[in-house]
Amino acid sequence: MKLVMEKRLAPSPLMRSLVPVVAAFAALVFCGIFFAVTGRDPFEVYYAMFSGALGSEYGISETIVKMIPLAMCGLGIAIAFRMQIWNIGAEGQFYMGACAASWLPLTYPGLPSMIMLPGMLLLGAAAGGMWGLLAGWFKTKWLVSELITTLMMNYIAILWVNYLVYGAWRDPKGLNFPLTAAFSESALLPSFGDLRVHAGIIIVFVLAAVLAVVFRDSRWGYETLVIGSNPTAARYAGINIPRNVLLVMLLSGAVCGMGGMIEVSGIVGKLQPGISPGYGYTAIIVAWLARLHPAAIIVVAFLFAIIHVGGFMVQTLGIPSAVATMLQGAILFFVVGADIFTNYQLRLIKNEGGEESE
Repeated sequence: MKLVMEKRLAPSPLMRSLVPVVAAFAALVFCGIFFAVTGRDPFEVYYAMFSGALGSEYGISETIVKMIPLAMCGLGIAIAFRMQIWNIGAEGQFYMGACAASWLPLTYPGLPSMIMLPGMLLLGAAAGGMWGLLAGWFKTKWLVSELITTLMMNYIAILWVNYLVYGAWRDPKGLNFPLTAAFSESALLPSFGDLRVHAGIIIVFVLAAVLAVVFRDSRWGYETLVIGSNPTAARYAGINIPRNVLLVMLLSGAVCGMGGMIEVSGIVGKLQPGISPGYGYTAIIVAWLARLHPAAIIVVAFLFAIIHVGGFMVQTLGIPSAVATMLQGAILFFVVGADIFTNYQLRLIKNEGGEESE
């Protein structure tokens, strides 16, 4: 009698939907056990997190504010991941988008908002797109792994922004702090009421809807899936793989760059170091857990924003905010591990010629 693992021929849609939910719940239970072992009441910790993020109007607004850049970067990453192009550079593309978008209000602060905001959005998309396209060009020209190039280019982008805000773009009236001058009113995305929720959320929903239609109904969306699942078949079908790699990296980077513009225009109001606390890296987990579906990316981004905001709230209990990172990592490992049961099944083989049981 032995236990063997066999690949499922066709995983059921129900299992594909339920397994991530059960795995995420198991991750919360696991972290709860950790809290209990370290002398903390897990129910108190989780209550502090979720009530802090969702228990007040301010908490909800802050959660939405964190959800917007996570969703933007997640949508950008999903474009590349669908074709199994591993764009790990969302963080750098986010920074480059924020940097390019900041150039317009710093150079032409008197422009009206009807010109300023679309111009900033286009500049952010162009800079992020070109940063992604460069890594795509390395891949198609010299077969350099995009994992390496996009990861390394993150640090170049971050340090480039630091160079500007510590040097040429530093506000001379900023008391020597590494900040640019504050943007003019016309360069700020409109907000809703007195809270920090801004019009960037509209861009997120519109973009997610457009990508959902493109992924599902367009020829290009189908071609990206074919290239990702079977490049050999794609070549026989006459699909231009190098061109699609370049296009995918351009669009992926452009969406992440738009996320950078939305952050500096909707929240920060200036360019400064550390404009992202790691949105581009966390968005990789968001996109993966959402199975690259645009609508699901928004949902998962909102859940991760709850964890992020709640992580700061638990500091009132004497727990470091890094607990949020621990929760995010645990959820990723549990979901990825549980995915085995989506694609494989266990069979217990009793004896040669005997019956089998699942």
